[in-house]
Amino acid sequence: MSNWFLSDIRLVINSRTLRGFSNSGYRILWASNFLSYFARWMQVTVLGWFVLELTDSPLLVSLVGFFGWMPVFALGMYGGLLADISNRKIIILSTQASGFISTFVMAILLLLGTDHFWYAYPLMLITGVAWALDMPSRRSAIHDLVGTPDVTNGVALDSAGMSAARMLGPATAGLMISTVGFGLSYTFITSVYLLATLLISRFEMPTQSRDQSYRKGVLRDLLIGLRYVGSNQALLAVILTTMVMNLLMFPYVNMIPVISRDILYVGADLMGILQGSAGGGAVAGAIVVASILNVRYHGRLFLIGSMVTMITLLIFSFSSWYLLSFILLFVLGIGHSGFSTMQSTSVMLVSIPEMRGKALGVVNLAIGSQPFGALLIGLVAERMGPNSAIMLHSIVGALCLTLIGITLPSIWHTLQPDKLQSRKPENHYLHP
Repeated sequence: MSNWFLSDIRLVINSRTLRGFSNSGYRILWASNFLSYFARWMQVTVLGWFVLELTDSPLLVSLVGFFGWMPVFALGMYGGLLADISNRKIIILSTQASGFISTFVMAILLLLGTDHFWYAYPLMLITGVAWALDMPSRRSAIHDLVGTPDVTNGVALDSAGMSAARMLGPATAGLMISTVGFGLSYTFITSVYLLATLLISRFEMPTQSRDQSYRKGVLRDLLIGLRYVGSNQALLAVILTTMVMNLLMFPYVNMIPVISRDILYVGADLMGILQGSAGGGAVAGAIVVASILNVRYHGRLFLIGSMVTMITLLIFSFSSWYLLSFILLFVLGIGHSGFSTMQSTSVMLVSIPEMRGKALGVVNLAIGSQPFGALLIGLVAERMGPNSAIMLHSIVGALCLTLIGITLPSIWHTLQPDKLQSRKPENHYLHP
């Protein structure tokens, strides 16, 4: 009986959950992505606590997130353009190497005993530039490797890796801050970036089609991407939801160090675990999504997952008990898995191949609203406290998501591939 049960589990895992790993290129890409996400989450956690210890200011802590995400707003669509017209391996390798160099410099400064908190800001700015330029290439590479039939599984597994990194990165950072200090913590982050860079150097990217006509002008191509997204109601709903989530939901991360120390009265170690609890929930949710062979309503799962995060975040804003806060952020992570997995999947399923990178670039532009959310939550928290700031953000966010679901009902239906595949994208979407 026991052997039969274990065999059945192995069959389910082999046939469903892990099918994307049958591609050797995907395995290397996944491992490099995981290490990159892990290092970035460690950075956010270490620098957030570092600034808090030196300044006691929620606003200055929130600026870590502001500088980390501002490049995504400024360069998000350009990253999508690069994914369409350039070698994606070179893009990812270059941005990975820049992350290694910047963290190496910061590690040296911290080991020398610097007490200048503003060093955190240019470092996060460099990290943000890398994120903006390489994320569309990473996600487009997934589609190229596993193909349309398994793209949901491929993105879900990547989201599971991202969520695992979101869980393990802050927890590791909190533990290392408490035991070895900031300098050695950052030395470890540097080594992780180096390993991720070495892995991606072994990555063999499949041949990608690049239309040289898209080199005619960056602004022109960005306008094509915007018009293309605006022509499809489902894509527009994805973009607007992404903007709401990044402006009003995700900035809560910047307040976790402040809430941990000043509301929950815990140190860096438990702060890191709390920061990572949402990642644990997201891992669980992403594994469930990856196990589903046929997801019919991608947009529906996307929007419902987003609403779950907002409602859970609202309840979290009233908590002053560590265990309850941990559980709520875990549930928030489950909702986040629906949002993160279906975001890129929905865009890739609906978009024509020539426009996929540009559509993902528009998504990146929407993600780039996060720095403004980080700045806003920091300003409100400075005057009203971190809990009140999170409460206001989550209420407004839930109302916005409700409005999107009502006014753009296509997001609730089965997402169909773009019907204009036979048309030249630049001819149709640049001109009315």
